[in-house]
Formats: sequence, structure tokens, C-alpha cells
Amino acid sequence: MKQLVILSGKGGTGKTSVTASFAHLTYLQPDRRAVFADADVDAANLELVLAPVEVVREPFVGGRLAVIDPSRCIDCGACEDVCRFDAIQPGAGSRQVDPIQCEGCAACVHVCPEQAIHMEDQVAGSWTRSDSRYGPLLHANLEPAQENSGKLVTLIKQRARLLALDTDVDLLLVDGPPGIGCPVISAVSGADFALIVAEPTASGVHDMERVLETAVHFEVPSAVCINKADIYPDGCRAIEETCRTKHLPLLGKIPYDVEVTRAMVQGEPVTAYAPDSAAGLAMGTVYERVMAWIGLGGVQHE
Repeated sequence: MKQLVILSGKGGTGKTSVTASFAHLTYLQPDRRAVFADADVDAANLELVLAPVEVVREPFVGGRLAVIDPSRCIDCGACEDVCRFDAIQPGAGSRQVDPIQCEGCAACVHVCPEQAIHMEDQVAGSWTRSDSRYGPLLHANLEPAQENSGKLVTLIKQRARLLALDTDVDLLLVDGPPGIGCPVISAVSGADFALIVAEPTASGVHDMERVLETAVHFEVPSAVCINKADIYPDGCRAIEETCRTKHLPLLGKIPYDVEVTRAMVQGEPVTAYAPDSAAGLAMGTVYERVMAWIGLGGVQHE
């Protein structure tokens, strides 16, 4: 089984559009099967294109929260003194915990002379296993203002990997988060290959190089495809030059095409909605080159 994570240095490059098209094209191949994972847990949207039917949903415990028992609290203030996050404040007869400020360090628990404070698990979101039109999908949603998205990404990938191994599929396809933060680190860790979707904008090369550095740090072989490649030729040439300089495989260029937008509105990958469109045909070429690059057949890139 090959684990391919699709990344971008920023949001809006078309990463999910590429992932959805790859999912559709894999489904069309009689000799390939895949499991899909949406690792962008802060703003999951792969499900909008793959039309999944929920099989199981489980809560995600993202951390712990201090809780004060007012019947045992003597309002001594020891907990407030030790809290580095200003999460404990005076209240009516006992101290109060601000759940937004609390970081779950439990220092207050250890200093309370009356053992009036305990830690409770905090449900920060949920993860779901679904059956999509193209195969099993693991996805999740983090509640607003909650942390530990990196931990949730790790959970999603672990569940997806176990399912892929249990069902003996060829490919685990991961729609990664944008940027270079903790969720991206969790998505890249353990991957066999990373495909970076770049766009020829003023920040496109910089964003591509940032996420490439993350993949290199974790020793994950990387390649690039350029989306909306014709909107800014100078930017496209800059990305091509960066790939040559860094010896990165450039596996294709996808033109700007309004059919991609129309496909997204209809909840379809462009390769299913408009397979003969400019973007649909280019996406198919990129897909076959990526499959060859990761060792699952396809057309070798010259």
C-alpha cells in the first residue's frame, strides 16, 4: 500500500479538487482500490465532493479542562496564584475556571489543599468513517476555537491506514491541510509520497517552498503539479525553475477552467462532471504520472 498526501503551502490552490479527481480516477481503474482521508480537520470539505454516507461517528477528546467543586472550595486562591494562563478567577463563594483560558496543565489540581479541583475530558470534535461513491472515507470536524487539530489529524490517518491494511487496498490518499503547521506535520508524518499543488501567484513559489521544506524534513519524496497554470505565466515559469533547481519532479500543469467551478457547485470532481474539459483532461494526465511516480502503474513523466 502506498500513502500519498496532497499538500499546498496555502489554502485555495485547488488541493481538494485534485484529491477528488484522483479519487474518481482511481475508482475507474479496475486494478486499483483506495481509502481516502480528509486531514484538513479545521475546514474539511472533501466530503462535499465524494458524497459520503456515514457509517460510524465517534467523539474526539482534544484535551482536559479543570473543574472546581464549589462545595469543597475554600476560596483560598492557591489555584489562581499557580495558574500561568489566568484561567482561574474569583467567583461567588468559590473560584471559577474560564474554559477558554484553561490549557489543561492540571497545576491547580496539585496545589489545591482541599482536593476541590479535578480534570475532565473535553470533547473537541468528532471523527467519522463513511462510505463514499468512490470508496471508504475517513474525515473529521474540529469544533470552533478548539485546539489539538494535529492530534485529530493523526487519529484520522491512523484509522484510515488500519482500514487500508485490513481491506488490502493499493492506495491511501490523504487530502492534507494547507500551510506548514502542526496539522500538516501530522499529515506528512508516515507518508510515502507528497504531491504539492502549487499556483502561479505572487506567493505561489514561496508557499510551495515552505511546505516542501516540511516534507523534506520528514524525508518524504515530493513532486509538484501546477494548478491554474496559465493565469500568470511568469509565476508558472518561476515554479518550473524552482523544480529544476531543487530536482523536483514536475508532474503536470492544470489550466484555469470554469468547468472546475461548475463541477464543485454540482458536488462532482471535474473528471466526472466534465472529463473532456481542459482541466479534466489535464487532471487525468497528472493522475497517471503521479501513479507512475509512486509505483502504481500509469504513464512515466518525461
